[in-house]
Amino acid sequence: MGKFANSKALAGASFGVLKSEKKLAAIPAVSALTCGVIAVAVGGGVVLTADFIANPAPGQDDFSLTPASWAIGIVGLFVIGLVSQMFAATLIAAANERLDGGSFTMGQAFSKATSRTPSILGWSAINSTVGVVLQAVRDKAGFLGDIAAGLIGAAWNVVTWLVLPIIVVEGVGPIVAIKKSASLLKTTWGENLFAQAGIGLIGFLLMLPGLVLFGALSFAVPVAGIPLLLIWIVVIGCLMSALGAIYRTALYRFAVGLPLGDVFTHDELAGAFKPKAKTGRMR
Repeated sequence: MGKFANSKALAGASFGVLKSEKKLAAIPAVSALTCGVIAVAVGGGVVLTADFIANPAPGQDDFSLTPASWAIGIVGLFVIGLVSQMFAATLIAAANERLDGGSFTMGQAFSKATSRTPSILGWSAINSTVGVVLQAVRDKAGFLGDIAAGLIGAAWNVVTWLVLPIIVVEGVGPIVAIKKSASLLKTTWGENLFAQAGIGLIGFLLMLPGLVLFGALSFAVPVAGIPLLLIWIVVIGCLMSALGAIYRTALYRFAVGLPLGDVFTHDELAGAFKPKAKTGRMR
């Protein structure tokens, strides 16, 4: 099976799980809504605590961030990171239960995630700190900083891609989870980078028709086109978030030798998580 065909098959198998458990798609929708509300509240707090700087020139008024503004912004960033990771953990807990052959309620999945709160809090703090540091590099180092931060950020995302499944399923701390995620990717590197990119490409292809149709409608009839465009983006985003979590959970289970249920085939996952040639055989 070709690389793109294999990624397409993986996405199809993930969609098969999603079709059998449609409530999985509701989790990223609630996550997006919750994080959006928090972001608006944090943004309002930053604006309200900032110093207003009047300028005699029309339209040139500005704001200067105060220590309180910075504090609210930084705390808000960490809160949003924690909430998004908690919902992602809930989604992974639900997907893991489904792939294990069981059934779940939303309450059970959320309870499983909240039982890992200390580890998820630690992971969220680490992940958010890395994001803040990389953003600082982008702001201070110019064009080369953008390139360096982009490369480091991409590498960080790859190395830590299995952290949440490890935390949710095994109940270990964030440092242990990061080390194990890196170890699993070292020993089963194979085509997983292309598989991730392939799933992202499929999401883009799903997004494209709505962007073209509703984007054009937004120019002609903004009052109708803009809301439809936003709804389309949110729907496809939630769908791809659910598919990605199912796929990531399946790859974790495959990497550690756990059963995969009746949706994913061994050959599909072997194509996405093939070991290095020097290992000689599949884990």
